[in-house]
Amino acid sequence: MGDIPFTVDLEEKAEQAGPDKAHAGTGSEAGAAVETPGKPGLSLPEAPEVWSVTRLTRQVRALLEEALPAVSVEGEISNFRAAASGHLYFNLKDDGAQIRCIMFRGAAQSLRFEPEDGMQTMVRGRITVYEVRGEYQLQVLTLEPKGVGALQVAFEQLKRKLEADGLFDLERKRELPLLPRRIGVVTSPTGAAIRDILHVLGRRFPSLPVLIHPATVQGEQAAAEIVRGIETLNRLADEQEIDVIIVGRGGGSIEDLWAFNEEPVARAIFASRVPIVSAVGHEVDFTIADFVADVRAPTPSAAAELVVPNRADLRATVRSYRRRLFQRLGGDLRLALERWTGLRARLGSPARLIEQSAQRVDDLSARLGEAGGRRVTHAGQALHQAREALAAYRPDRQNRLHRAVVRSLQGQLEPALRGYLRRQREHLEADMELLQSLSPLTVLDRGYGLALDADGRPVRSIADTRVGAEVTVRLRDGRLKTDVRAIEGEQGQPSPWQGSEDDQD
Repeated sequence: MGDIPFTVDLEEKAEQAGPDKAHAGTGSEAGAAVETPGKPGLSLPEAPEVWSVTRLTRQVRALLEEALPAVSVEGEISNFRAAASGHLYFNLKDDGAQIRCIMFRGAAQSLRFEPEDGMQTMVRGRITVYEVRGEYQLQVLTLEPKGVGALQVAFEQLKRKLEADGLFDLERKRELPLLPRRIGVVTSPTGAAIRDILHVLGRRFPSLPVLIHPATVQGEQAAAEIVRGIETLNRLADEQEIDVIIVGRGGGSIEDLWAFNEEPVARAIFASRVPIVSAVGHEVDFTIADFVADVRAPTPSAAAELVVPNRADLRATVRSYRRRLFQRLGGDLRLALERWTGLRARLGSPARLIEQSAQRVDDLSARLGEAGGRRVTHAGQALHQAREALAAYRPDRQNRLHRAVVRSLQGQLEPALRGYLRRQREHLEADMELLQSLSPLTVLDRGYGLALDADGRPVRSIADTRVGAEVTVRLRDGRLKTDVRAIEGEQGQPSPWQGSEDDQD
């Protein structure tokens, strides 16, 4: 860009020096200096005027805005933030640097898409300085995606949003009626689309009524008018018997068709109580309205063919059904007649049937009387047998029998108990004698003793004690406390555990 001229007019003030001091000259010479007293030849640059931070910042801002009135910059968006005021704040960066950017609400309202982090963009604006922070920034006036048109980006963003909200779900899409009572159309009343729709409807089903709600299908007001048309036809649906609505227009560029990519139009189609057919553009054109509508038609003419059947084809189908119905009814009537004839032949004369029935009634009456008599006889015999069985089980008789059994058992119980106790006593005495014979105390009664060490353990061998150890000897009638003075083996020889003579003493 070259060097930016930086010119500042400074008002220099001459300072009156004393008689022994030199004074600084006035003027615009860049090399003016003041001699320092006592140091000949040493000079200092003249002190500049002191500026405030605000003045300096405003001067820098004026220089930048004058030197760079408009710039175009490309880079990647980062740290994007949309403020409640409508202003957009973000950084624009590349591999080597970044710059703060602001896009005020007036300029941001013209965007057809929403900027987002990571988006490669081309912006145009001017360099300015935010004086509060002393930072330079780029005030963005226009913003375009790099490599892809803004409308295409807006289309994809809105499509993702509405798909996440469930507006494209196949489960909510409704089938079109077979033969609508009235068709509603939202389109331009002067466009080719309405002419194509009416032509096809007149050819396929001339007497079918059509209610047209005119709407602008291109331009800034188009989306609002399309929404108003859909809402109006829904309000009139019950009164006017509207069973289906066609919303569309002829072909064009993406800018021409953009009204059908607006979110309000998509929301209105989604909220419609009446099934909607979207017929926008040509066969290759797709809009957001196509994804939300219950049925998408490639052209307005195709939409008219979808909503109504061909009357000639419908009549042929009705005639075919009527013919098949008559054939089926004729077959059913012939079969019913044949069955009636057969039943009539089997039925015969009514009088003879009555006579036979009367005779059968008499026969059944006689058999009923005989069977009743037999039943009464059998019942009497069963009653007699029951009385005899009941007498055998009288309570007083059973009571006497049970008392006799109890007395007999009591007589047997006492001898049995005495015998059992005697046998148990004999077993107990035998066990006591055996226990007495095995008791160590019985051995002590025969003159033996039981030697115990200081811990109360039996001394079974000379190896279990030592000379000088305390030994308790338990006898039959008490205990002896002794000390081991000497230990001899079985042959009378001193034990290896025997201590010395001094220990014995």
